[in-house]
Amino acid sequence: MATGDFAVLNLSGCSGCEVGLLNAEAWIDTHRLAYMPLVLSSEDLPQVRQLVVSGAVYTDEDLYRLRRAATRAEQVIAVGTCAISGGVANLGYRDEVRERFFQESDRRHLPRMLPRLLPVDAVVPVDLYLPGCPPMPWLFTAALFQPTEYQTAKTVCLDCGRVKTRQRPTRLSGFQPGDTDPQMCLINQGYLCIGSSTRGGCRAPCTRAGNPCVGCRGPSDGFIARSAEEWFEAMARVFARMTDIPGDEIDEVLRSPQLSLFVFQFADYGDRPDPVAPRDVKKVL
Repeated sequence: MATGDFAVLNLSGCSGCEVGLLNAEAWIDTHRLAYMPLVLSSEDLPQVRQLVVSGAVYTDEDLYRLRRAATRAEQVIAVGTCAISGGVANLGYRDEVRERFFQESDRRHLPRMLPRLLPVDAVVPVDLYLPGCPPMPWLFTAALFQPTEYQTAKTVCLDCGRVKTRQRPTRLSGFQPGDTDPQMCLINQGYLCIGSSTRGGCRAPCTRAGNPCVGCRGPSDGFIARSAEEWFEAMARVFARMTDIPGDEIDEVLRSPQLSLFVFQFADYGDRPDPVAPRDVKKVL
């Protein structure tokens, strides 16, 4: 096994994280990608130093492949929203959708679905978490090759750099970007941006372009150990301090389907079911 060997295991996901990794060219001349079914035809996973896992554990095949692959790596890195919190497939734990799917399953050739989707760390120990949907290429490079030295901004707000003002909107501006002031904080312009609670490191491409942050990087360090309600209350205080938008309107949108794909991650860190241990903030890049 060469020192720089690493492997990528894709479970139930969209392969967007793999594309992000392939866009991170810094590793190509110095490290060997030993296994990645998306681009390598071999199904033989050798012993490697690091195993990058994307996608969620959603089928018995996922469960088998993850357990088997984890024994062949010194370090396991859970990458992306799906591996850490389930992503689209885990949206809201909607029992009625799952029941309908099972009713139709006899008509399709499908893998056997598990009763509940599982994050990677519910099956095998995880040494490092890299949240994002997908993570930016430089974060892949940092997670694989310099996780202890790399420092990210604590929040997306610090990455963003937009200036907070005394302007106090009275209504929300929706989810789509409009004719925004490129220098002013999006909250001051009426957008429900949750960058103040979302961990940084992405360099804020969304907010810089006028799109409010929806939390794809998951909770900042200050929120990892908190409950879902504590996070909702903290965000409500941010909007109460910076806007005159009614609190019930803010709360309704924070809990809306438009934000639930990523916002539910914030609860997935602190409100973990027994016997799954809470995630260590020191392991989240």
